[in-house]
Amino acid sequence: MNQIFFSHKSDNWSTPKKLYAELDAIWHFDHDPCPLNSDVEALGIFENWGFMNFVNPPYSNIKQFLQTAIQILPNGKSSVFLIPVRTSTKWFHDLVMPHATRIEFIKGRVSFGESKSHPPFDSMLVYFIAEGRQ
Repeated sequence: MNQIFFSHKSDNWSTPKKLYAELDAIWHFDHDPCPLNSDVEALGIFENWGFMNFVNPPYSNIKQFLQTAIQILPNGKSSVFLIPVRTSTKWFHDLVMPHATRIEFIKGRVSFGESKSHPPFDSMLVYFIAEGRQ
């Protein structure tokens, strides 16, 4: 049932529509550097991000997307990430902890896309919000 979450068959997981709608109603996203079914490895990290970004990155490459969000923050560009809870990782301690405006742990497990099952990991929202947007 959850074998796909442990495999490398896909790194492309659809954000739950309800979760995205709730966040968009608050933050009014103008860009998604990781649109579903795109070559985000080639595009997402290097393209020009918007002023309010929603980021559900490929989970095999979270670090580079976090680095981009931190780099664009002084330019008034904000980002909200949907990523797995991995508090023991280097990227969590080096990038999220010192730079995130807020971290929100999601209660329960997120069902991605149209899946009826849940992944074997918890998810969190990590906010990098530019001054004046809070």
